[in-house]
Amino acid sequence: MIEPVPRLARTADIDDIVEILVLAFERDPIWGVALARPDGRTDHLDPYWRLFVEGAMRFDTVRVTDDLGACAIWLPPNEDELDEDGLARLEALLDDVMGSAALEALHALYERFEASRAARAPHAYLSLLATHPDRRGQGIGQALLAESLRIWDGMGFPAYLESTNPANDHRYERAGFRSVGGFDAVLDEARVTAFWRPVGGGVT
Repeated sequence: MIEPVPRLARTADIDDIVEILVLAFERDPIWGVALARPDGRTDHLDPYWRLFVEGAMRFDTVRVTDDLGACAIWLPPNEDELDEDGLARLEALLDDVMGSAALEALHALYERFEASRAARAPHAYLSLLATHPDRRGQGIGQALLAESLRIWDGMGFPAYLESTNPANDHRYERAGFRSVGGFDAVLDEARVTAFWRPVGGGVT
């Protein structure tokens, strides 16, 4: 079996990347709850995640495996996930599909994410890491993460992420990340764990 090769994402990959994110996060302990609609519909998830993929594509820091089985959405130091246009489109989408209570809770959750990240030294930010459900358990997400970290190490940048699923925490620890606190979600108080990785993973 030929191992997938990590590479930079292309514009033509966006649909596949969005599909991976929709499938990977629809039952996530944090995002599955925060993005749930009162009517139970899920057709807003594609345009929601698409905004964040397109937002990161402007930096050429989205990486995928060449079989499009896994994706890593990175942001370079001191950059925001969305520009002004992306923020306006996000607000319009959420206003259209979310109930008022869910929308208020979602904005409060965003603020907790932003406050946690803002407290850190300049870093490469792993916004999202996901593997297509059909490819889980094959190690391709871990390999993609390792390759991305080698690149950031070469540029001299530490890395930071928030884990929204404790089942994945050991994978980040294996890659050299260590917990540096975290915060609770808003609707159900599920835990988000913040992880920091120094350049080189702290290996001396």
